Amino acid sequence: MATRLFASPSPHIHGGENTRRIMGDVVLALLPALAVSTYVLGWRVLFITAVAVLSCVAFEYLICRFLLKRRATIGDLSAVVTGILLAFNLPTGIPWWIVIIGALVAIGIGKMTFGGLGTNPFNPALTGRIFLLIAYPVEMTDWTTSVPDALSGSTLLPTVKYTPEVVSDIDFMDMLGGQMNGSMGEISAFALILGGLYLLCRRVISWHIPVSTLGTMAIFAACVGATYSGTIAYQLPLFHILAGGALLGAIFMATDYSTSPMTHRGMIIYGVGIGLLTMIIRMWGAYPEGMSFAIFIMNAATPLINKYLRPKRFGTK
Repeated sequence: MATRLFASPSPHIHGGENTRRIMGDVVLALLPALAVSTYVLGWRVLFITAVAVLSCVAFEYLICRFLLKRRATIGDLSAVVTGILLAFNLPTGIPWWIVIIGALVAIGIGKMTFGGLGTNPFNPALTGRIFLLIAYPVEMTDWTTSVPDALSGSTLLPTVKYTPEVVSDIDFMDMLGGQMNGSMGEISAFALILGGLYLLCRRVISWHIPVSTLGTMAIFAACVGATYSGTIAYQLPLFHILAGGALLGAIFMATDYSTSPMTHRGMIIYGVGIGLLTMIIRMWGAYPEGMSFAIFIMNAATPLINKYLRPKRFGTK
């Protein structure tokens, strides 16, 4: 009798990965940035982060139990990650009740409206952040802090864009270490890079999206700087990588499994698109930062990228 081959539904081998473990790694990777932000900007960082996390967890629990009538999914820690990322996109002086509204939009509209984790087309934390930026522009751009005057006032991106004479005062070591003003999760480039390396070592993310995003931004800045006679900051690729939400977005938000392409080629195209859109908005848009909008737009393009760059089926030529 001929040997019989039996096929069963995939997956055939379980690698030990699960959502809770992956989200736990993301939380650990975000802790260095949280620690530096707390040290530089004060204890209110922990308060805002706690409000965001507790609100996201509470809203997901309530929506699952009382609206969707199903088991709560807060145990997978995805709501915790959304809360931390939402807080990292906010200034420290923002009123606590606005944070709760942002959490409701992030979880209620950005995530659970589409069915929950894995089915949301847009990054939930970015959804909440963009809504707050449109609804509360004054509070979302109030960078007044309780730290020394050197860190108070505007962030580097609008300062350099509208007052180019301050470019000579930029200290890249301060930008790496956290001695600059900004949203809570973007003030220390070194802490974000450290978290990104941890995720790479744990194979939670791959290099394709962060490298293609940041590389595109650097190349774009260098090319424009060589031909454009505007602000000298356009000639500083390193400035664009370290300033604003570039690292936070490229490492922790653009790499979201649910909203990024499946294939490596798709990830690179996705990252290049984010880098281009970010630089176009930064250089010629009315808003000095473009990372959030760029990721949000490319989230919408992800299904199209997956459609045309889908992997070949096993056994086909």
